[in-house]
Amino acid sequence: MGFGPPVGFMGTNSNTAARDAGLPHAGVPGHLQAEVDAVLDREPDHPPPGIVFDQRHPGGAPFTLRSFLWPHRLRLLGALILVIIETVLLQAGPLLTQIGIDRGVDEGNRSVLVTVAGLYLGAIVLHAVNSWVRIRYTGTLGEDLSKSLRIRVFSHLQRQSLGFYTREKAGVLMTRMTSDIEALSQLFQEGLVSFAVQGLTLVVITVVLFLLNPTLALITLCLVLPTTLVLSNWFRRRSDMAYGSVRDRIGEVLSHLQESLAGVRVITAHNRRRHNVIHHNNVVGDHKEANLSAIRAASIYTPATEATSVAGQAAVLAIGGSMVLNGSLTIGELTAFLLYLSAFFAPIQSLTQLYNGYQQGQAAVRKLRELLATAPEVEEAKNARPLPQVEGAIALTNVTFGYDPEVPILSNVSLSLQAGESLAVVGPTGAGKSTIAKLITRFYDPQSGTVSIDGHDLRSVTITSLREQLGVVPQEPFLFAGTIKDNVAFARPSASDEEVWQALTATGIDDLVEGLPNGIDTVVHERGSSLSAGERQLLALARAFLARPRVLVLDEATSNLDLQSEARVEQALDALLEGRTAIIIAHRLATAMKADRIAVVDNGAIVELGSHDELVALGGYYASMHSTWVEHAST
Repeated sequence: MGFGPPVGFMGTNSNTAARDAGLPHAGVPGHLQAEVDAVLDREPDHPPPGIVFDQRHPGGAPFTLRSFLWPHRLRLLGALILVIIETVLLQAGPLLTQIGIDRGVDEGNRSVLVTVAGLYLGAIVLHAVNSWVRIRYTGTLGEDLSKSLRIRVFSHLQRQSLGFYTREKAGVLMTRMTSDIEALSQLFQEGLVSFAVQGLTLVVITVVLFLLNPTLALITLCLVLPTTLVLSNWFRRRSDMAYGSVRDRIGEVLSHLQESLAGVRVITAHNRRRHNVIHHNNVVGDHKEANLSAIRAASIYTPATEATSVAGQAAVLAIGGSMVLNGSLTIGELTAFLLYLSAFFAPIQSLTQLYNGYQQGQAAVRKLRELLATAPEVEEAKNARPLPQVEGAIALTNVTFGYDPEVPILSNVSLSLQAGESLAVVGPTGAGKSTIAKLITRFYDPQSGTVSIDGHDLRSVTITSLREQLGVVPQEPFLFAGTIKDNVAFARPSASDEEVWQALTATGIDDLVEGLPNGIDTVVHERGSSLSAGERQLLALARAFLARPRVLVLDEATSNLDLQSEARVEQALDALLEGRTAIIIAHRLATAMKADRIAVVDNGAIVELGSHDELVALGGYYASMHSTWVEHAST
């Protein structure tokens, strides 16, 4: 049986259509249930995470790689030790080759040759073992760092105020959590370790070259090092700009993708699919051009360094060969020198490639630094105290507020509610009705004036203790992917099944849930897309009921419902509002008339305040609205 009443009660939806077509709901089909149960039985235990969430912005120094890695310095030191051992073992080969040639082959000493070969083989085995340990160790460390950073960024996003999400694109924020952290993850797991390996390799080889022959080493470095440094500095500047642009462009790509997926119904309805593809092609094209800029820089730098490497080896062969002929250098030393020189340029080329990853990581660091430096507009005070159990008396005193401080939405508004009283707020679109609700729930703070509950200024209490005693039912109820129980018990995850059923019964949706194959364990689709508007609203009311708030805010909770759905929701509201202070942002006068008092808001001010009968008798703005409503209702 599908989720929903017979067609006609709250309108058709995808669920009732699936039911009529004989398709299952979002639950697991019966023939797959046994396999699902078997998978769940193999699922390992997950202990509760030890995460402490602080509402206040931590502040402190700006986010940098150094500041982020410093708390893990001991583990990083362990990785460095493994890298040093790996580098020494890796570079032992050419030196052993020189010994084998000069003291074994040239002198005909078989025992030296066998000993050197054994040491060479042992170095290879030890290098392989050390690499195995190092890869596992650094891989674990990299994943721990990535997890820590993801939690830090996600916690920061959870801490932000609603104004932040009004300004920022969801796709850009997704970029911070995905591609930016992924770039740093690659840097943690591979880039930094490889950078250390190649850097140490370069140092070790340079030292060995001078030990083998200082003159030849000095000539070689003077020939190749200046050119390499100039090329590297040029590439650093070019790639730095390019990868910064890449991070911006990928944010735009994901932002457009997210918006297109969220608005797919509107896109389809208005036949904008082709236009969207064209626009996405342009956005992706900008991202491609940003990447091509970095590729063009690498296409010049990499061949140039390779040419420098080959030229250096040719010069060493010519100069070193002359030194062998005049007896100032042995053939073994020349062989070792050439092997080390070949190995000398390999780290330089590797560092070039690693520098690409490093630049991408640094670009990601800059973006994350900007994000993490953003303090929430509504922030918990350092000396904030928990809000005690409230009765629900609310007061707005000389409140002025505007989303843009230069353009006030509310001007010097004062309003008070007694505990347990219900107040409906009505008025034209844009008058400031929903703004009053957002100030009472402290989604925003006023520019001047105070908002208080039971005499407690909301800015002086902890945000957690405030929200625990508030219930909010928005105009568009949001349902998460999960079961009905998960959604109803969202504010109280510890609620029992019995408490969930009590909330469903109180809001009049229990009969619908009882008809489902899995009851409250039935899975709903993301955003509740398989449910009708009335069903989603009733579940949102049940969620608010189960939270047991002392103060309830309904932001046009019935404005998008048909008359039959509205009647059912109105019955649920009667149960929900009983004994609670309630602020009802009303679009329909049928809802407003149920409140103890009605406030009429116009042009950022409360122009009328009183009961329904008082305002009708006043013959003002509300009386005009009521007259129009009666006229339309009778036609």
